[in-house]
Amino acid sequence: MDDYITMREGVEATGEFVDRKSRFIAQLVHVESEDEANAHIATVRARHYDARHNVSAWILLDGRERQSDDGEPQRTSGMPTLEVLRGAGLKNVCCVTTRYFGGTLLGPGGLVRAYTAAAQEAIAAARSAGQLVEMTSVVSVDVRVPYPLYDQVQHLAAGSGCKIAGTDFTDTVLLHLVFKAGEQAAFLAALTELMGGREDVSVGEERFAEF
Repeated sequence: MDDYITMREGVEATGEFVDRKSRFIAQLVHVESEDEANAHIATVRARHYDARHNVSAWILLDGRERQSDDGEPQRTSGMPTLEVLRGAGLKNVCCVTTRYFGGTLLGPGGLVRAYTAAAQEAIAAARSAGQLVEMTSVVSVDVRVPYPLYDQVQHLAAGSGCKIAGTDFTDTVLLHLVFKAGEQAAFLAALTELMGGREDVSVGEERFAEF
């Protein structure tokens, strides 16, 4: 599974572009389903109920994507917005750009430039605010070891490039490790050699997370 970039959950990034008194306000959030994207679109419509257009575009991790011109001339607004999201490598995001008409027609080329610029401004704002995160395909590995081997296993883990997510100390030591997918194999082989095939290991399913 390829790495991707998304918005942090629970935050919204905005970007604004003005051309001949028409205001274009892009509002970008994290979503994980079509229903969540539709909910963001509805929220923006309610927030900007007096605007002429609320153009939307979203991309999900599973490859589904959709865009709407919301009354603007065809392919002048929703598609350019979607192209910006694609170009930034974003997934699981929804961007809604509100347009307040300034009284002057911008023409198809002007609209494409304006909606593109607004979406780019929202992404730039998210980046500068630390609201964009890279999601990496990872595998969790839990290793239970006796105390006499703890230092050796911890050293082995530290040298494997994994993250030690936590450690539980009871009658034994339980290490919670997170690897980039595929990198756990070398550690597991070394662990088998160290413990003579008597290791107590639980390997989780591949998933996406910050790493």
